Amino acid sequence: MRILVVTVVHHPEDARILHRQIAALTGRGHRVVYAAPFADRGVTPRSDVEGVDLPRAVGRDRRTALRAVRALLAERGPEMDVVLLHDPELLLALPGTLRGWRRGGRGPVTVWDVHEDTAAALVMKPWLPQVLRPPLRLAVRAAEHLAERHLRLLLAEDAYQSRFRRPHPVVPNLVYVPVEQPRPPGPDEVVYLGHLSRARGALDLVETARLLRPDIRVVAIGAADPDVRDALTEADRRGVLRWYGYLPNDLALARLSGALAGLSLLHDQPNYRHSRPTKVVEYMAHGVPVVTTPTPLAADLVRRHGCGLVVPYGDPAAAAEAVRRLRADRELRRGAARRGRTAALAELDWSDKAGEFAAWLEIWTKEAADARAERGLGTPLRTR
Repeated sequence: MRILVVTVVHHPEDARILHRQIAALTGRGHRVVYAAPFADRGVTPRSDVEGVDLPRAVGRDRRTALRAVRALLAERGPEMDVVLLHDPELLLALPGTLRGWRRGGRGPVTVWDVHEDTAAALVMKPWLPQVLRPPLRLAVRAAEHLAERHLRLLLAEDAYQSRFRRPHPVVPNLVYVPVEQPRPPGPDEVVYLGHLSRARGALDLVETARLLRPDIRVVAIGAADPDVRDALTEADRRGVLRWYGYLPNDLALARLSGALAGLSLLHDQPNYRHSRPTKVVEYMAHGVPVVTTPTPLAADLVRRHGCGLVVPYGDPAAAAEAVRRLRADRELRRGAARRGRTAALAELDWSDKAGEFAAWLEIWTKEAADARAERGLGTPLRTR
């Protein structure tokens, strides 16, 4: 298949998009064109995909990015078998394009990968005025129902099914579980992996690190929202923690093995109540005990598999105490690490889902080709 993958919001090295989905597609011999904000993020496209640079959508003004996507879809869309969209904003770039493809009868299968609860996520956007949030939530729900009528949907969580009228395939946020055995968790370094924002507990992380000094150092890996960058930069300058900023997924994951604990300090926000934090699964996969706030899916993983400790929301002292408890009890931390990795191997390995993800795109493409053939618009698609 020829597949155009598009994002204007996510980092071009996003783990779900590049390291899992695109890798699954190229691994099955499909040709991928990846359109993303490469230049804006200072990233060079990987050699196994054709990269197309797009403007990044940031803050309130997303028009430049959407105009670029419309032009790209008009130019490259007709030659594709699948267009895979990763941002809800991209739905705004589709209406005219979809009509044109339908008139020609040969448009690609268009798929929206639903990463999050978009309406719930709006309440966490600092650039969005409070007065606009309720009407925009309604508009998002209406757009989701319209997308369901005209596109194929893939969902990142089972819980997202309730937002839609029909069932859709779920491609969960799993991770590649490394084959090699990770180092046992040590006694002196704690890691945080992922985007840093107030709602994700960035300021709680800084305070937790301060409470753990000087015996235990905290390493933070991830890009940060503008309103927490100064706090992280100052904490790094003063030696409270070490903040590496954004690292490509493969380099970031290499920092996990041997850590005393992995932190997930999400706040109680609607968008997090139905999502499984990928960082928690990554900690488990790499044999790192988890310290998490009680977001439902993360807490369920930790309690069900005995792979870490759950602490209250917004309580750095409790998080620091949990880390110290793991440090003081070698058997507790090694048992948590072992149980987490065992669970990840059994239930959370992307290697078990990669083929299923690619198969959905193959099935939908064949259905579309067969439908066109029935209408006399082409020959049926022969799949492997």
